[in-house]
Amino acid sequence: MPGTPPTRFVYLGPEGTFAEQALNSIPAAERGSRTPARSVPEALEGVRTGEADAALVPLENSIGGAVGVTLDELAEGDPLVITREVILSVEFVLAAKPGTNLSRVRSVAAHPQASTQCRGWLRAHLPDAVVVDVLSNGAAAAGAAAGEYDAAICAPIGAGRHRLDVLADKIADHPDAVTRFALVSRPGPPPPPTGDDVTSLAVYIAHDRVGALLSVLMELAVRGVNMSRIESRPTGEALGRYVFFLDCTGHVADVRLGEALQGLRRVCADVRFLGSYPRHRFSGAGDRPVPAPAGLSDADYADAAAWLARLRSGDFG
Repeated sequence: MPGTPPTRFVYLGPEGTFAEQALNSIPAAERGSRTPARSVPEALEGVRTGEADAALVPLENSIGGAVGVTLDELAEGDPLVITREVILSVEFVLAAKPGTNLSRVRSVAAHPQASTQCRGWLRAHLPDAVVVDVLSNGAAAAGAAAGEYDAAICAPIGAGRHRLDVLADKIADHPDAVTRFALVSRPGPPPPPTGDDVTSLAVYIAHDRVGALLSVLMELAVRGVNMSRIESRPTGEALGRYVFFLDCTGHVADVRLGEALQGLRRVCADVRFLGSYPRHRFSGAGDRPVPAPAGLSDADYADAAAWLARLRSGDFG
């Protein structure tokens, strides 16, 4: 039923990963069921088949960039929409079984992305340790708990779940790194506008048309719609054929963004709407929407529309 809050959640597993930590920040998920999936496609397929109401999957990382498999899955198959974003600080810890001394660590289990983001710390503190690639942060923690490895690089939630001691925290080389997650559901009415929203799109351009991508950007620019992200992915049709993923400031219910969507529909080979949802808000006074440039605010557009209406009615005052 449209508008019914989700109660059955699936997330990119296994347990003890950043995805589970991000899901725990959603109030509805704390009251519902939470099931780990083995992959992003499996998580999203659970939503498509109705086995789950919503899936939380990674969308991009501030260090590693976009998560290609998530973008590909959203662009293909039965439509899905993003209803919420969660941005989580990526804070890696080095964890081990109780009683382990850092000086005696000779093997460290880590997901390849985790070890890459902690390369500097490992070089400085464990230069002789062997880093063993595992499938996830959760698997790293489980391996250390089972005694397969001396220690693990994992998320704080993983250390706690497997009763590991934290030998060192905040070991990432980039302390401000974050991962952006998307809560994805089957199509339905989007959440109501909040005044600080994001709209995501997958845009297919006409490859035989000169300036096709420029036409896409102009449809947004001339209406003062800010594009906060653009990412290209190959369509798989042929070399040089791409789909462009766009994040735009605004909501599908906004007049200007609605007009921009109509324009994109006219000039693009295809447009897939991926959702309008509230922008993730960080705590702190500095987290406020960026004000629109002069001439591009909602008030400016309303004033221009009122002026045109007066001209059409014969009022030149």
